[in-house]
Amino acid sequence: MSTQPESLQVADDLVISMAYVLQVDNELVDMTEEGESLQFIQGYGSIIPGLEQAIAGMTVGEMRAITVSAKEAYGEYDYEQVDDIPMSEFPTEIPLEPGLEMEMEAVDGETLYGKIISVGKARVKVDFNHPLAGRELDFEITILDIRPATEQELEQGYIA
Repeated sequence: MSTQPESLQVADDLVISMAYVLQVDNELVDMTEEGESLQFIQGYGSIIPGLEQAIAGMTVGEMRAITVSAKEAYGEYDYEQVDDIPMSEFPTEIPLEPGLEMEMEAVDGETLYGKIISVGKARVKVDFNHPLAGRELDFEITILDIRPATEQELEQGYIA
């Protein structure tokens, strides 16, 4: 049930509650559970750019199928984000095998997320692209609620 008139539309600086189903190549990737919602402040980059743009103007109760291009989602697949790392850089207790997803710390202290593609005798090939990079995303969106953000939420840029 909306706390605002249904004529209120998705616009910047408003808190949006939405339910979604995400499919990639007709396979379910993610969805909100029954009775739950994704909440965020519109216009603050909390969701992928293409989806944020596509829901603008939607109203409470409105449902829409939205396709977001790779470029407007997690970006095109970048082969520069695949790196060969010396095996000596990995702790010996980690079972290095293709498909293993892990967090790594870059030289500058930034946390990177990668997935092992292959393991050689002396090097490990790791893909640091987002798992959905280069993929077109198909959403089914339902706007559940729209409300003004509080001053605190606007200052911090996320829901309090």
